[in-house]
Amino acid sequence: MRAHEAGALHAQAGHRAPPWLSAPGNVNDLVPQLWSGTAKKTAEGSLVVGGVDVRDLIAEHGSPAYVLDEEDFRNRARAFKHAFKDFDVYYAGKAFLSTTVVRWVMEEGLNLDICSGGELAVALKAGADPKRLGFHGNNKSEAELARALDAGVGRIIADSLYEIDRLIALSRERGIVAPVMVRVTAGVEAHTHEYIATAHEDQKFGFSITSGAAWEAVARVNEAPELQLLGLHSHIGSQIFDSSGFEIAAKRLIALHARVSEELGVDMPELDLGGGFGIAYTTQDDPSDPAQLATEMGKIIEHECRAYSVDIPKVSIEPGRAIVGPAMCTVYSVGTVKEVALDNGAARTYVSVDGGMSDNIRAALYDADYSCTLANRYSDATPTLARVVGKHCESGDIVVKDEFLPSDVGPGDLVAVPGTGAYCRSMASNYNHVPRPPVIAVKDGQTRVVLRRETEDDLLLLDMGVEG
Repeated sequence: MRAHEAGALHAQAGHRAPPWLSAPGNVNDLVPQLWSGTAKKTAEGSLVVGGVDVRDLIAEHGSPAYVLDEEDFRNRARAFKHAFKDFDVYYAGKAFLSTTVVRWVMEEGLNLDICSGGELAVALKAGADPKRLGFHGNNKSEAELARALDAGVGRIIADSLYEIDRLIALSRERGIVAPVMVRVTAGVEAHTHEYIATAHEDQKFGFSITSGAAWEAVARVNEAPELQLLGLHSHIGSQIFDSSGFEIAAKRLIALHARVSEELGVDMPELDLGGGFGIAYTTQDDPSDPAQLATEMGKIIEHECRAYSVDIPKVSIEPGRAIVGPAMCTVYSVGTVKEVALDNGAARTYVSVDGGMSDNIRAALYDADYSCTLANRYSDATPTLARVVGKHCESGDIVVKDEFLPSDVGPGDLVAVPGTGAYCRSMASNYNHVPRPPVIAVKDGQTRVVLRRETEDDLLLLDMGVEG
């Protein structure tokens, strides 16, 4: 369902907790599946991540702050690498990218998926092996493609005939052969939000298998001596909890793969099924673990290749959210609290924090649900249904739509929101001229600034009307 144009506040008229949200037995407890592996509460009720008490972290670095659990990130990367041992695993950098994260990805043996010149610049600055990069994007500029070719990027995922023609011309100028995959739309609509479901026909990505556009693109790449046809690429959406959508997509991709082999005499060596593996943002989410996904997807590929009598290609996947999402939380300071009377005697407590839609746009953009916890102390107060909202001049500036917090939550308290590693910092803005928060990595009781906090001087640096 598309978010209401006036904001998430107006998208539903519910006056109490949603059906999936129950009052907790102890409002101080963490729900383990929502948090990074090292997150825990002390006897005093403070949140500790990576051995670092968030009270100390905020005292040193200020709030709000993104807190990135390095051990958890690496463990999730290793889990995918180990489970998908016969696949190539590309970390989807669009979820969250920095030079530090690029180094972690490379050190853990994963490849990296990028989708802009800026992401390519970060990867190269971090010293990533260009051959381990895959370059996505539906509208790569000539300059971006040229830089990718000059750097020796391992594969470029072509998304239009115009791009294929650009790649031919640029490769011819350089006297090289560009490694190319063709992104196709398999006609599979993942059970997810309209804005993040990408494999149905009516959208901007890829070439349609059904219309014949995918075949035309494959044939165009294959006939060009300047291009090397690596294989087909598909991505069916995001926040996907089972393998059924991948099964349908794989069947259609391998059918096209087999046709290319039979009619063009080309055995494409690779096949990419994309990413989109879901995580638990709230207790209503039940994602599959990497081992389960690997087993199911491996069986799907083997079955379909056997059915079409083709050799199994080298298969790739692209987890991003599933690695970095749970590895990060955002810690805010509470500024004001107010109770709002609703109809039928109901009420909701509005807890205003010092961030909001500038550091997490997903609730407003996707109507996304999040959880949260009081992070700085233990409370004996009864749970109250709360809505955590930001400081921005928008009624839809909601961080957590519904969650139970202690009824004595007040100014100066810290509230932490789990699962903010994916698409929060990467989609952050300076709305209302609010500087973006820092990303602080934590491990073994130590903190490290991954991205520093923006300042007002940073904002003014771009303002060319400033005098003096």
